[in-house]
Amino acid sequence: MARSLPECVDTVIIGNGPSALILSYILHGHVPYYIGGHHDTILDAKLKKNPNLLHLTPDLYAHFLSSLRYSTQALPINTLLDTLVRPNADTELNPKSCIEWRYEPERAISHVAIGDAAHVGGQWAENPVSASADIGTLSYAEQLSLPGYPYADHLAKSKEQDETDFVRPSRKEFAAYLRAYPGAVGIADTIYTGLRVEQVYRVADGFVVGSLGIRCKHLVLASGIFTVNIPPPPLLTPIAQLDSRQEPLLVVGSGFSAADVIISAPPTRRILHIFQWAPEQRPSPLRGCHHTAYPEYATVYRQMKLSAIASTKTRAVKSPMLRRKSNPFFQKRDWDLYEGLPNAEIINVSAPANTDLATVTIRLISGEEITREVGGLAYVVGRRGTLDFLSSDLQTEVTSTSEPMTTTASPPALISGRTFRTKAESSLEVAKNTFIIGNLTGDSLIRHAVGGCVFAAGRILGEIPTTYSPDNTPTPLTSTPRSASPVSDTTSNLDRTSLDGSASIPSRPRTGRSTPGELTNGHADLHLDRRKLARAIEVAHAENRLWVDSGWWAGGLGPRRVDE
Repeated sequence: MARSLPECVDTVIIGNGPSALILSYILHGHVPYYIGGHHDTILDAKLKKNPNLLHLTPDLYAHFLSSLRYSTQALPINTLLDTLVRPNADTELNPKSCIEWRYEPERAISHVAIGDAAHVGGQWAENPVSASADIGTLSYAEQLSLPGYPYADHLAKSKEQDETDFVRPSRKEFAAYLRAYPGAVGIADTIYTGLRVEQVYRVADGFVVGSLGIRCKHLVLASGIFTVNIPPPPLLTPIAQLDSRQEPLLVVGSGFSAADVIISAPPTRRILHIFQWAPEQRPSPLRGCHHTAYPEYATVYRQMKLSAIASTKTRAVKSPMLRRKSNPFFQKRDWDLYEGLPNAEIINVSAPANTDLATVTIRLISGEEITREVGGLAYVVGRRGTLDFLSSDLQTEVTSTSEPMTTTASPPALISGRTFRTKAESSLEVAKNTFIIGNLTGDSLIRHAVGGCVFAAGRILGEIPTTYSPDNTPTPLTSTPRSASPVSDTTSNLDRTSLDGSASIPSRPRTGRSTPGELTNGHADLHLDRRKLARAIEVAHAENRLWVDSGWWAGGLGPRRVDE
């Protein structure tokens, strides 16, 4: 029997993915407290004075940017909670948390978290790309745990697996964990699924969700940036209608979704892969994948790189991975059936009626034109979010002074991780009593979701003062669009597509040197194989101890006595 929604609550959370679940857990009365033990003496001293983390203030993380121990890719507030939940997580196995979640039911406030997915989990409950649900997550299991119910406890309860160290659970396994989470921590009464939120607008005393008839004082956007697949241009429509399982598959895209499709395709199916290749200006996020920790993604990236090298040479390049026994994934498919075409452009499509094949004419980067037959299309140039559930006035209000929203051939306007980033660097309250959490902040890893949720809860509960006037909602400012990525004339026409449709996606203007985060699309951490990293640190410590004990650092005189 379907549950009825309340007519009035303090807070409406739009979304039911991981960040929405974390915020609901806090709003149920679970408060994070610092219990000591962090390695950063400055941070430790500050938090001991006021251990209640709902009292977040910028001075807590003011020194982060001058310290090499903290990530410069995530927002400081997200880095703060991550390092408290998992101190030294990238170099230490099962670090002891510096946070204790205390249940204080008197702090709980009325709220609901509403999502249109059939099950709890947001994007994890769906499969918008035709890829296998058995592909491993980017994060290790211990970095995917939500407060109050660690992933290890879920596995122990289901008795499916004993170890979680250095394990990348599959999408299906993690989705099962998210479905179990509300019941395990006692928040199922506020989580709603299968409901579409629409017609959200501001009124004098808060907000109204028109489609569901709910009124609230606070609004939290947790809808994410992965709800809409960027559609293929009209030129490719005939191929998109084909669904052959045996004929060659045309894959267009440069990132994880494209790699997932290639990985999931039958190993004997021919793959024609068109992708963007600009490693110095706009590298594929696959570039950050360590070949040991992420062998499947590293293999696809290697094939892309070899194709790019081959496109400038007259002789074919043979993959050194044929000699790499350490990468068993390479042997799982026949890579002779893979054809990568970097920076190529589709200029014509011919699809006769009553056939499973289409003929595509492709202009290579060299200017040569070739033809290929394909029986299906995977146009996976990225996914975006949408704010079409907000009224136009509220959309304007929350996006003012933000990155411009991506425009497409037809509405609605789409948003990316950059849309709110400028605002998020100042505050996650993007408009009066309106907050963003999760990957809307620009930080896509689940381990970085806790910070934004703690901040939003602190503001909603009145522990953190607002920067907005109590009487007036600020007038939206005019947005100043940032310059778009330079594109050639041949890629500006939507009827002629090359790469991944990125010409329509605005990006930050580049001034000077690129940061590691920019060069890997925010996935620089994937360069690390944490299984080897922890061991490497142990070896380094042992070598340093040997060096000190040898006395050579002091010309042979230390640490032994001089008179020996």
